[in-house]
Amino acid sequence: MIRGFRDFIMRGNVVDLAVAVVIGAAFTGVVTAFTSKFVEPLIAVFGGKNVDGFAFRIMSDNPKTTVDVGAVLTAIINFLIVAAVVYFFVVVPMNKLLEMRKRKEIDEVQATSEDIALLQEIRDLLRERSTQA
Repeated sequence: MIRGFRDFIMRGNVVDLAVAVVIGAAFTGVVTAFTSKFVEPLIAVFGGKNVDGFAFRIMSDNPKTTVDVGAVLTAIINFLIVAAVVYFFVVVPMNKLLEMRKRKEIDEVQATSEDIALLQEIRDLLRERSTQA
């Protein structure tokens, strides 16, 4: 029962789902704080002296036509930070773990193959002795 549960948890789709939940819940606050307090002011510096930073209006008298390029850049940076954290702290260790499991299974199969080969050699030697006697 425990082995079945472990196999269920180690399936790729369950791990992917867990990664998605962790991304959404744990890293959102940290990444949002970093970008809003550090990245957005940097982007606004390059946008000029206006408060909007990289934003511009298509129609100057209508504020609803504002295109906020800075917000898009911030969202892209948010995504890249989250993706990098997830890749290096979840995906890479998970791949290493799965690789180690596969290697262990291969070693077990090879050990079994060596045992079988040794038993076959003993069998052949016993046959040879019995035919000589």
